[in-house]
Amino acid sequence: MLAYVLRRLALIPLTLFGIMLVNFIIVQLAPGGPVEQMIARVEGTAGAESQRISGGGGDVQAQARAMRGSEASGAYRGAQGLDPAFIAEIEKQFGFDKPPHERFIQMLGNYARFDFGKSFYRDTPVVDLILEKMPVSISLGLWTTLIIYLVSIPLGIAKARRDGSTFDIATSWAVVVGYAVPGFLFAILLIVVFAGGRYLAWFPLRGLTSPDWGSFSTLGKVMDYFWHLTLPVTALVIGSFAGLTMLTKNSFLEEINKQYVVTARAKGLSEARVLYGHVFRNAMLLVVAGFPAALVGILFAGSILIEIIFSLDGIGLLGYEAVVNRDYPVMFGTLYMFSLLGLVLNLISDLMYHLVDPRIDFGKREV
Repeated sequence: MLAYVLRRLALIPLTLFGIMLVNFIIVQLAPGGPVEQMIARVEGTAGAESQRISGGGGDVQAQARAMRGSEASGAYRGAQGLDPAFIAEIEKQFGFDKPPHERFIQMLGNYARFDFGKSFYRDTPVVDLILEKMPVSISLGLWTTLIIYLVSIPLGIAKARRDGSTFDIATSWAVVVGYAVPGFLFAILLIVVFAGGRYLAWFPLRGLTSPDWGSFSTLGKVMDYFWHLTLPVTALVIGSFAGLTMLTKNSFLEEINKQYVVTARAKGLSEARVLYGHVFRNAMLLVVAGFPAALVGILFAGSILIEIIFSLDGIGLLGYEAVVNRDYPVMFGTLYMFSLLGLVLNLISDLMYHLVDPRIDFGKREV
């Protein structure tokens, strides 16, 4: 098993390299980079200024030409009227004065030291931004995963005990609906119904705390926190509990049909003793060991859209705004951190499988 762990640890840098390389190439091919956006802003400012001064008459064309350079540049569309020296200064400011391969190598070297640079538009170190937004995403991920386990495990056990009954069929329909409808659609429905969208205004629409949260008592702060957390966590739970419920049910059904259960019942043990004293311990191995993987799915897949919909200032919203604004240091910094954390949690998940059931040995197969 130690050899397997070492191989997985050795693969993490290679996997990170591949992820960063593919995304770097895609970003280079995508139009509307930070230099182009800055040029567009300058062009827009110059255009607006020209329109403002045109109302007073005079030589408008001369004044506009004075604001813009006389030489043309073919480097960027829409920048033909700007001074090439000014464009070169913008490129240097954003680090685009170097070829792409040099920028990529420099980025990897900095990221290996967890130096992600500064945000282009916030003038704040990316590490500080990530640490500032991380508590929101962790809150969503941990509470959602905890509630999913608290709901799915008892529901899966009940479905296994009543396999084929009306209860099993009815809850299966609920599970199918929860699995089929994306979480962000539930989020929109919850906003419309409960957050003042159309009917009720029981819950707040944005943030994890009220503006005057600091003035509340300790109990008031806790209640306010959970009040704000109710709708986003509910949206995530509804769209995510189906898989774990069916996994729990199938695990219990598999264990119930094994010989040791028949033997335990033949010895006169009560059904509760058989179920919770023998079946539960064996059936829950894979479910419990999958906790890190479930947390990865919640953090990296579902919470991003939920943060955007509910205006939660977390990593997901930060990454979305970085993509819209082409804030490359934030984009690649969050991508690097998400990828690294996901790879480490997946390795921890494999180790937990082996820990709860030593018969599962990943070291006996190829990575």
